[in-house]
Amino acid sequence: MRSLATIQIYRVVGTTQILNYLNNFIMAVPNQEFLWGIFQSVDRDRSGRINTEELQQALSNGTWKPFNPETVRLMIGMFDRENQGQIGFEDFGALWKYVTDWQNCFRSFDRDNSGNIDKGELRTALTTFGYKLSENLLDTLVKKFDRFGNGTILFDDFIQACVVLHTLTAAFRQYDTDQDGYITIHYDQFLSMVLSLKI
Repeated sequence: MRSLATIQIYRVVGTTQILNYLNNFIMAVPNQEFLWGIFQSVDRDRSGRINTEELQQALSNGTWKPFNPETVRLMIGMFDRENQGQIGFEDFGALWKYVTDWQNCFRSFDRDNSGNIDKGELRTALTTFGYKLSENLLDTLVKKFDRFGNGTILFDDFIQACVVLHTLTAAFRQYDTDQDGYITIHYDQFLSMVLSLKI
């Protein structure tokens, strides 16, 4: 049994390309009173913190279906500075802005205004972010993040797909020191890398 794994991706991109693109859509943070009103309505147990279930109830993916619970968990994890599985008001404001920015980004790639992203639109989005992925990998991404088997990705799943792709790429780049798109690592290094990610 070989103990090394060689992994290759076509082009490794960094955080800056995704963030630079998102900067095109950055909206000002809403008025604190407005956010406080939303925060209080979402904080159903009046704990002063919002958990994943409360946040999922508050978010809309544009289909009148609940926001993907996995996407909500990822976002709580990104903004929960205290690692409690909940966010306070300050973190909620940052998360609100993050979702709004992603929503504007999503709309820019939803060329047919269908409310979802098909494979072609996903290719355009990821290419814009600096990724050069094979057709097979694009097919895999659509299958992975298409919850309803329609060959399309909804807004909340689009966020999750982009966050997962970015997180995996960032982990890969730690080992790709010469930035050639290839790494050679031991199997236990690979497992450690993947299992330590917050995805």
